[in-house]
Amino acid sequence: MSTHRPLRQGPVVCVGETMAALAPDPLGPLDGADLLRVDVAGAESNVALYLADHGIPARWVSAVGDDPFGRRVRARIAAGGVDVSGVRVDPERPTGLLLKDPGAQGTRVHYHRAGSAASALTPDVLDDPAFADAALVHLSGITPALSSGCRALVERALRPDRPWPVSFDVNHRPALWAGRSAADVLRPLADLADIVLVGLDEAQALWGEGITDAEDVRDLLSSPRVLVVKDGDRAATAFVGDAVHSVPALKVRVAEPVGAGDAFAAGFLSGLLRRLPVDGALRLGHLTAASALGVAADHGPLPDPALLSALLDADEETWRAAVID
Repeated sequence: MSTHRPLRQGPVVCVGETMAALAPDPLGPLDGADLLRVDVAGAESNVALYLADHGIPARWVSAVGDDPFGRRVRARIAAGGVDVSGVRVDPERPTGLLLKDPGAQGTRVHYHRAGSAASALTPDVLDDPAFADAALVHLSGITPALSSGCRALVERALRPDRPWPVSFDVNHRPALWAGRSAADVLRPLADLADIVLVGLDEAQALWGEGITDAEDVRDLLSSPRVLVVKDGDRAATAFVGDAVHSVPALKVRVAEPVGAGDAFAAGFLSGLLRRLPVDGALRLGHLTAASALGVAADHGPLPDPALLSALLDADEETWRAAVID
């Protein structure tokens, strides 16, 4: 939250690709599945949906194909209370598709998104009226991996003369960077943002095993006003200027981890936008991540409002003992 780009009233504008997602039903290895469930999946639209769940005005900007999957994606996200007026319909390119393949070692994701409508986005999307009243623009490291035009879009959104603050979730997806260096692209982009979120494991994979803790990541990404380093099911640490805040993760029954990072980002940003103390914003991030961890889909219902409120206000001992099931 740079002093040059203060938060203001308006929606959080989330920019990025959302695909149709096919997953085995019941959940299990893809090669043994007889039935597939159709859902939608996209990091930035996940953030928008959870922001809307928290009562934060959210707008998703992207492109979909003029096809049944594209119509399903738009309808599903709009039904979650997200403004989709900035979504373009491309008559020539398809909506992207992904397949989830759950297994004992985790869930593999197979992408069919080359040449998709969203991969053809270019910097001119930032001239859309959808950005005129933005309180915050949210981006992720997935978008610059999709095409040269998408990378240019993110670079323009992060220019020093931008009128709105930007949050950037590093969101490293190795499969999208085959033959290219994600590390050399994502570090300078992240360092230009106002608010950055990254997993400790992501930072280690991208920038070296010499990174052992959150402080090492802060040394690497020193420019963002706010940096959040997520350490899996252990804790999340926020660096705000020179101050350091760390909140342990909740104990959660995990159905599938996909989508938890997006949920955490939305919860944390909601906390900042609601002017919660930083520790409260981190707690709201953990509580929102629990919503995604407990379901097989990318988006699940928030905890009961009474539980949410109680845990946000709980003492540290009660927080550490809490279990979300």
